[in-house]
Amino acid sequence: MLRDTFLIVLYAAIGAAAAGLLGTAALRLLRNRSVALSLAVVAAVTVAAMLAGTMLVSWAMLLSHHDLWVVTMVCSIAAVVSLVVALVLGRSVVKGSRALAEATRALGDDGTFTPPSAAPTAELAQLSRELAATSAKLAQSRERERALEDSRRELVAWISHDLRTPLAGLQAMAEALEDGMVADPGVYHARIRTEVRRLGEMVSDLFELSRIQAGVLALNVARMSVYDLVGDAIAGAYALAREQGVRLVGDGVEPVPVEVDGREMSRVLANLLVNAIRRTPTDGTVAVSARREADSVVLSVTDGCGGIPAEDLPRVFDTGWRGTDARTPPAGAGLGLAIVRGIVEAHRGHAAVRNVPGGCRFEVRLPAAA
Repeated sequence: MLRDTFLIVLYAAIGAAAAGLLGTAALRLLRNRSVALSLAVVAAVTVAAMLAGTMLVSWAMLLSHHDLWVVTMVCSIAAVVSLVVALVLGRSVVKGSRALAEATRALGDDGTFTPPSAAPTAELAQLSRELAATSAKLAQSRERERALEDSRRELVAWISHDLRTPLAGLQAMAEALEDGMVADPGVYHARIRTEVRRLGEMVSDLFELSRIQAGVLALNVARMSVYDLVGDAIAGAYALAREQGVRLVGDGVEPVPVEVDGREMSRVLANLLVNAIRRTPTDGTVAVSARREADSVVLSVTDGCGGIPAEDLPRVFDTGWRGTDARTPPAGAGLGLAIVRGIVEAHRGHAAVRNVPGGCRFEVRLPAAA
């Protein structure tokens, strides 16, 4: 009995192995053809393996011709049904693949992807979802690129405007000095120094912004107190505040530690303070505060500018943005707040602005030191 069982298993395995090898060879030959054909081959191999094993066992066990004919008919009917099912499934998969290919082609042509209504398999459905997610990311990327390009065009226009004005003034004053038409040359010399200083600041801002956008801003991080950072920034902006008739208040500053690049963060606070002082009317107040919130340190600068229109709030930190009434020399080239955001994000922080009664508040959120 054990010997008969062993022989049955052996002959069945030989027949199935032979059918499997032939099926594998057929699949290799058809690897670049339709998946429907491959599924038909798989179904045929399954039935052929069963039929080959049965035939060998029947020959070895000397079964009657009638029994062999019955087994053969059963296997043949099973083969027909299997091939029909495989072809139906194959056509469904091919149809779904073609629909997905058409949708993907549209993604390459116009950047939009509309997933097919239904996918025949879970893998194609997953692929469709991944392509839809990729399409959404590409759309966002194109939108960011478009906004960046618009910002660059505005920046070039504004920089050209801001450069043309002082350069024309410098040329006129130089020609007047050269022709000896100036009663007091010292006045022109002072004006020339002022304009040259403005041009130097603009070039410095452009260089800083280019380093930030290129991702090559090197930070020398050290542990320091926010109290010292704010104190130095207020001291540096005090002269401008007195000239503009603006009061600087820094009472709400907590001595919490942060790990930052002192030079770059001093530039952030200086840009925020200069911007606030220039936007605050005479006899107004600019308040600076620093506090710890959970795992963050929040630096805020509050001015008396009267507020920013709600539609302009999302653009405040964009490169070149200066608002609708900012085409005046004190407004600069619209780079200061863009530099603020770049430096803060390089410190893994976040810069934001919101309106408050009488003005607006710029907030810089930085990770707190351990």
